[in-house]
Amino acid sequence: MKKRSGAFVGLVLAVLIAACAGSAAGPGPIALPPEDDLDLNASFAAFYEPVTSNVQPSVPSHPLPLPPDGIQNLADVSGKVKLSDPARSLLLNSGVVAIDSGRTDDVAEFYEKLKERELPIFITSDSILHLYHIQFDETLRQIEEQEFFSDMIALSRAMQAEFSGRLRGAKGLEREAIRKGLAYFSVGLKLLDPKAVVPADVSKMVDTELALIDQHAGFADSPVFTYREDYSQYVPRGHYTRSENLKRYFKAMMWYGRLTMLIKGASESGPYAHQDALVSQDEAKAQTMMAAMIAGTLPAVKLPDGRTGQKTWQRLYAVTAYYVGLADDLTPAEYRKALRAALGPNFMAGALADDKTFRSVQTELARLRPPAIYSGAGESAVNVDFEPGREITPAQLDKVLDKTMGLRLLGQRYVPDSYMMGRLVAPTVGTKSGPPAFTTVEVSDFGPIRAFPRGLDVMAVLGSDRALAIVKKIGDGDYERYEETIARLRAEFAAISVKDWNRNLYWSWLYALKGLTTPLAGAGLPTFMTTEAWTDKQLNAALGSWSSLRHDTILYVKQSYTMTITAEAAPFELEPRGPVVGYVEPVPEFYARLVALTRMTREGLGEMKALDETALGRLQALEDLLVRLLSLSEKELRNETLEEADYEFIRNFADALTGIVTGADATAQKTTLIADVHTDQNSGEVLEEGTGYLRLLLVAYKLPQGHILVGAGPVYSYYEFRHPMADRLTDEKWRELLGGANAPKLPEWTNTFAAL
Repeated sequence: MKKRSGAFVGLVLAVLIAACAGSAAGPGPIALPPEDDLDLNASFAAFYEPVTSNVQPSVPSHPLPLPPDGIQNLADVSGKVKLSDPARSLLLNSGVVAIDSGRTDDVAEFYEKLKERELPIFITSDSILHLYHIQFDETLRQIEEQEFFSDMIALSRAMQAEFSGRLRGAKGLEREAIRKGLAYFSVGLKLLDPKAVVPADVSKMVDTELALIDQHAGFADSPVFTYREDYSQYVPRGHYTRSENLKRYFKAMMWYGRLTMLIKGASESGPYAHQDALVSQDEAKAQTMMAAMIAGTLPAVKLPDGRTGQKTWQRLYAVTAYYVGLADDLTPAEYRKALRAALGPNFMAGALADDKTFRSVQTELARLRPPAIYSGAGESAVNVDFEPGREITPAQLDKVLDKTMGLRLLGQRYVPDSYMMGRLVAPTVGTKSGPPAFTTVEVSDFGPIRAFPRGLDVMAVLGSDRALAIVKKIGDGDYERYEETIARLRAEFAAISVKDWNRNLYWSWLYALKGLTTPLAGAGLPTFMTTEAWTDKQLNAALGSWSSLRHDTILYVKQSYTMTITAEAAPFELEPRGPVVGYVEPVPEFYARLVALTRMTREGLGEMKALDETALGRLQALEDLLVRLLSLSEKELRNETLEEADYEFIRNFADALTGIVTGADATAQKTTLIADVHTDQNSGEVLEEGTGYLRLLLVAYKLPQGHILVGAGPVYSYYEFRHPMADRLTDEKWRELLGGANAPKLPEWTNTFAAL
């Protein structure tokens, strides 16, 4: 194991800045002490230690389709599981079939039922991915409830007091900037603590913002920021529906994560790409002045426990960045560096009202990175009547991103899949060149555009040739520039090093999924793993797990948007019968990556003091389980006979899960999860990605003795559909929808391995 110095850990936890204490009494100078440079991506990647598998598969193949008498226990399994003729045909033709299994959404319970009926157990990658999701989601939820909720109340209250003090004696544009800052923190505080007092100077502005958040009806003009905000995003979703404090935390962090203090202003301002800015020059000055005061006062503001605002901010940002990644928008630290370069070690906020001073600050800020993901700021749009050749082009997206550059206090995070999806819709991708496709197309004022991405797009960029083939087959790739755009994205992400793929837990989870969707090549693989049906089963597992990832991180991920372009089955019946022999899904590279990810989760969060003993124990139990699955899968691929203790472990796999789910309640273990991942302003709809009830997977595998058995295990049911943005689904609403007559259908491409 790598040694890590205490100084390194200290840097990850907090940036220690020398600053004086106390709130201002009226406008006063703001000190800008030198910043400590800290590369969080590099710091986090130090916790990742690769685990490798170099097994050479040597399992004898067998011909397909299988004759019914070629599977030793087919009659026995058929007596316990009702197989339709299509399901039986799929099993014999490809060695794989998934069927409905009733309304079970608990993995451990599913395995226990298989054991009770003495069906051979097939341990699936789907179930292992779900176990990691439980660790990720539960540890994040616990630190949010136990630490971050109260920290954000204290930070919001301290910053509210700071701006309230600065308001005294302030005049002109500086007063307006301070009022905006005071309203900004009053909204955040009121969302966290409904009993909080709002200063009279901003009460009307704050009340209007809170009403818009409460109504969550969609886009409306923000009273504080003047441009349009998507208030439908403030519906608590994911695990944030599980307590009142989590609901409040969700709304406040969405507020602090979505609203940008814009740098650019112009007389020709508005939402359209051809306009120079979203807001006027004076509004941009006020917002930049507000941002400068926030960035500059964070190191000096003191909380009741003696910590500075910056230390509190850094703790929350560092831990959440370890989970999800770095902010896509500019941070307070980046602003302080730019301000110091433009104004020196001290500045008066009111000085930014001067055009020359403001331009010098703008110039320094413009040197910084623009956002990479458009997330709905200002309800930006393209009016083709004002564009050369009346076309939609990638340059229009770049211009909008440049206009939305600015500070977010705790900005939502850059994640690669949001970046991919944002680049695979209009205007980067052009108009429809073939027949309309149901999922992606939306007829705008300009014509049919690719308004929605697909989960398959993400898997295709991650390297799945099968996902790309499906997109093209169903017509969702028939758009101008789609092929060249996805080719560029595939090349961009193929060039990323293993170290960079493991810069944080989010990226590392995607890296594990890459290992699942890239088929193993060469001879010696079990025959069922060489079929298209198996490739699609793995693609389905990856998409189901990706849905869980987006569910767990729905608050922190920066969701991609498409700009406006104007001009139930019955449970399977089982009966007990004789001895059985099981099998582990033989995907050693996947297990190796998940071992490394789980170890990275445990060690990194452990050093940050972000885990309690129960969570540490759960993660250690999962790591131990994965190490054993890695070893067993390598034995299977070498065509070695497993020890009786190994078969006993597989038979009693449900028992092995006890330590992994300790302390996680029934809700935390459910597979029925939903997350909206993309918003289209044209249709007023979102793309929902979800998992439903577990399905029963039957797999025909050949044992070293030469005979073929059928084993059973749980797999995800994966859903993708469009839904009104005004009704972004919670897990609770999703479960109601699944149980009703209007439940969405499963994707047609899964018919290669799934049957009724």
